This record gives sequence, structure tokens and C-alpha cells, in this order.
Amino acid sequence: MNLKQIGSAVKRWTTRLMLPVAVLACAGSAQAAAPLKVGYSDWPGWVAWQVAIDKGWFKEAGVPVTFEWFDYSASMEAYSAGKIDAVTMTNGDALVTGAAGGKSVMLLLTDYSNGNDMLVGKPGVRSIKDLKGKKVAVEVGLVEHLLLLNGLKKAGMKESDVTLVNAKTNEMPQMLASGDVAAVGAWQPISGQAMKGVPGAKPIYTSADEPGLIYDVLAVNPASAKQRKAEWMKVAKVWDRVVKYINDPKTQPDAVKIMAARVGVTPEVYLPLLKGTKLLSLDEAKKIYVKGDGFKTLYGSTKVADQFNVANGVYKTGQDVASYLDPSFTNVK
Repeated sequence: MNLKQIGSAVKRWTTRLMLPVAVLACAGSAQAAAPLKVGYSDWPGWVAWQVAIDKGWFKEAGVPVTFEWFDYSASMEAYSAGKIDAVTMTNGDALVTGAAGGKSVMLLLTDYSNGNDMLVGKPGVRSIKDLKGKKVAVEVGLVEHLLLLNGLKKAGMKESDVTLVNAKTNEMPQMLASGDVAAVGAWQPISGQAMKGVPGAKPIYTSADEPGLIYDVLAVNPASAKQRKAEWMKVAKVWDRVVKYINDPKTQPDAVKIMAARVGVTPEVYLPLLKGTKLLSLDEAKKIYVKGDGFKTLYGSTKVADQFNVANGVYKTGQDVASYLDPSFTNVK
């Protein structure tokens, strides 16, 4: 929904003083029926929405929603341009998008990465400590860079103990295969491709070692979240149904089949990717969607992301993290 266009339309209509009240009522009704537009992309915590789409659960819930498939970067660009009402992204990227003018509220905490993001070492590199004095390829400023920094800190090392090689995430399989770097940072399925291309390569540090480092959210235009709160609440309830369906051993095979078809792979290939993502029910999200320090809360994790973004020049000054949060949608009955 383009809120600027809505505002202009309302102004045009209300200046026509002779327009019948009945026509105005019809126009308002038509506007209210406009579907919520959500952009989603290839990450298990977001592909999960496909289950609800294919099952017709939004229609059952009485909420008009259309989901539009994008490459990840393109989805954030579409959101910033006002072409969609909401987008699936990481909590850190919500800050980046907001700093550039595309402010949002993290309406739902959908999942956290639980192993899908990783540092992959070449054969012979068994741990973070083996990286000392060596080259590591990451896309500087993105989550694998942050994962590396935390891994180094836990190992009693600093960023200066390694030489960073800045490369695009989708280039990491070639970077590892070149032999010029000791390790690369990437998320699935790219990290899996890197290991497949270099026999003996293996994960040396993953997001499973840092639960809560990377949270994934449904970020919504603040005006839409406020004006159409009842409808977004219904979306939240549908998400809870999705999580239960995927986590139920009886229905999980069907869910995985749906998700795998969305991204064009077999269920056998997709299941391990799903296992590396911790989907969060509303009850689970409630415990995380609170104020607190560290990665155990969405607030704390987002504060860390804000500090990381500023330190790496992603944007200049720290942001009001609390302004991105609204736990009331997670508390829906």
C-alpha cells in the first residue's frame, strides 16, 4: 500500500464538498479491502510463509494479503520505495533500511539463525584460533562479519589478528576454492556450496554458537501497522499456525515439500536448511521480544547490530532501537 498516494486521494475526495456521503463510504470500504502487500525472499524463516499461502490460511483468517517474491536486496528496495507495506529482513537490516529513510516496526519476530550462517574453514583449519595471521573472506558490514568478530572475541583474538578480504557473499564458494583465504563467511545455501566445492572444508563457527545474533523479522510500515492493526494481528495468528504446522512431525513433511517447491529444490535438500533456522511461535517470541542486554532479547541483539553498523560505517550515528519495536503484535490472543 502506498501511503502517500492514499493521503493524496483522501485530500482530493474531501475537497469535493458536493460528493454524496454514500459514495465516500464506498470509497472508504474499498480502501479498507485493499490487500496488505508483503515482500519475502529465500530464507527458511520467510519461505515458511508459503505454507500459509498455499493452504489458504489468510483467507480463512479473513485478512487480505498478497505476498511478492523478491531477491533479498530487491525486497528492501521495494519496501523503501513504498511499493509494499512490509518486508522480511534481519533486525540489523531493518536499522540499515530505516537509517536510509525506510523506517519500520518489527511486527513479528519470526526466527533466528541456528547454524545456517557460518564461517567455513578450508581443509586443515579446524577452529577460529587456526585463523590467526591468515586471510578470511567476508562481506564487510554484513552479518558474517559480525559473526567473525564475535568468534574471534570468544577465542581471545581481535580483528587485527586476521586479514579481512572483502567479497560478495555469493562469491564465497569461488573464494574458498581459490586457496587464497583460510576461511569464508556465508549463509546457506552458499556456505553449503562452498563446502561442496572444496572437499574437507567444514564449519568452524556458526550462528548455532551465537543464538540470537541474527534475528529475522517481519518489518512493517509504521503507519500501516497503526492504521490496520487488527489485520496485522490476524497475520500474526496465521504465523503461529505456520510454525506449529512446520514443527509438528506429522505435518512437517508436507510443509517442507511446500517450502522446497518455492525455492526449486527437493525436500531432501531443503530439510537441513530448515533445521538450521529456529522458527519462533508467538509464545517463544514473547520471551525474546523484551528489553535486555545481549543476544537473548531482540532489543539487546538490535542494539549490538546498531553499534556494529555505526562502527563499520554502514550509517553515521546510532539509532533509537526502541522505536523499531512493538511487542503488542506478539501478544495477540
